[in-house]
Amino acid sequence: MTTPTLVDLAPGLEQAFLEPSLEDQYTVEGIEGTVPAFLRGTYYANGPGRFGRGAVRYRHWLDGDGMVRALRFDGDGVHFANRFVRGHKQVEEEAADRALYRTFGTRFAGDQLVRGMGLASPLNVSAVPWGGKLLALGEQGLPWELDPLTLESLGEYNFGGRLNPIAPFAAHAKVDPGSGELVNFGVFFASQKPYLNLYRFAPPAADQTVEQRLRRRLPLPYPCTMHDFAISEHHAIFYLSPYVLEMDTLLTGATLMDSLVWKPELGSSLLIVRRADGEPVATVPLSPPGSTAQDGPAAAHVLHLINAFEAPDPEGDQLVVDVLELDQPIYDQYDNLPDLFPEARGARPVRRRIDLKTAHVREETTLSYDRLADFPQLDPRQLGRPYRRFWMLGIAQSDAPGRKMFDQLVSCNWETGATDLYQAPAGVYFASEPAFAPDPAYPAGSDQGAILCPIFRPDLSGEPKSAIWIFNALDLAAGPVAKVPLRSPIGFAFHACFEPES
Repeated sequence: MTTPTLVDLAPGLEQAFLEPSLEDQYTVEGIEGTVPAFLRGTYYANGPGRFGRGAVRYRHWLDGDGMVRALRFDGDGVHFANRFVRGHKQVEEEAADRALYRTFGTRFAGDQLVRGMGLASPLNVSAVPWGGKLLALGEQGLPWELDPLTLESLGEYNFGGRLNPIAPFAAHAKVDPGSGELVNFGVFFASQKPYLNLYRFAPPAADQTVEQRLRRRLPLPYPCTMHDFAISEHHAIFYLSPYVLEMDTLLTGATLMDSLVWKPELGSSLLIVRRADGEPVATVPLSPPGSTAQDGPAAAHVLHLINAFEAPDPEGDQLVVDVLELDQPIYDQYDNLPDLFPEARGARPVRRRIDLKTAHVREETTLSYDRLADFPQLDPRQLGRPYRRFWMLGIAQSDAPGRKMFDQLVSCNWETGATDLYQAPAGVYFASEPAFAPDPAYPAGSDQGAILCPIFRPDLSGEPKSAIWIFNALDLAAGPVAKVPLRSPIGFAFHACFEPES
């Protein structure tokens, strides 16, 4: 068998991971193009801003200390701020001036686990505005509250004492656009009796008290990792894929990355529960245990779901579930920084119509975009509701071996199957999830608005550059309508959102 020749398809990518991003706050000058007049509010993104301390250099994209970026549009101009999230890990390591805690993909002599069994959260995955608050979330531990304007860290947020520090709480909390309710989950990775917790919280009251409307424990067939989930108006939906965390391996000294095992023979399925009380409604098999590609549909992996919504039908209630499906997990492609995405891989947006009475797939649709894609986002006003369009990032040369990075901004339309695509110029990489900013002159569902997405441009002979580009949401191919330059590079983030001015 011939080993494929690796080609550097992302020259200069290492510049995003060499130095810590600088904390800063300023009014932006030198904007190219025209910022849409309707843009009023704040773009937030969260991602790693530091990839090591002292002699310890992190090797995995998920390892870095969380840093939140904010780009605010108001009547006085455009303002940028970025600050590290000062969680327990960041504060303790800053004081010690060295790395203390084992991370997702890096271990070192004398590294620590929290309570001897978990990772200290770098709080580096998402930033969620909710009820006037801004929460920074990681994959482990409780969120951290930030000042929405200055990004100052205000402390661990436990929902008014409703959660304790060991409660599992995922990074993809959802805010219902109608009720303002926050819904989230967390997985407890016990080897014998794994389960997930489903949470629902009412928006904070005027006195900042928080009502916990639900905490329900649901058993899992195996300790599968789940990064994301979906909500509809009446359901919460979990894609169970057989990417298994072996806790015994982690506790014997391995990294969490090395403790994850892909076991496609276990099969994949959808777990659908009622939001009202957490009662299971259906488990829908997508590939039977023991199946292989030769037998029919084999187990797939889903890092991110796109959306879900109820679709009543005369023949029975239906639930539409949209996901971005991968043939296998992607976390190994985040390893060995800065050489990201070295293997040839693809993805596919898949829509399934589920019959809730019979717990089977009535119809399945796959869109034509087949490049390696990630970070799907839609108009947040349509979360859990019927919708047409979503936006995501893609990699043009997904089928080529060698390190690469996101260089396509893509929009897909479920109704027409059409794809609108912007290909970044050579040497420009998209550096975070795209965020949709609605034009308030149009209703939800019109898809009228702007897409904000940061870019990173290495400079092989000097200083790399960062900017946030703004696109017409309905015409990506036309290119950015405005380019907002940042005065120092900010590297790559994960999840982003736009919070309109209240």
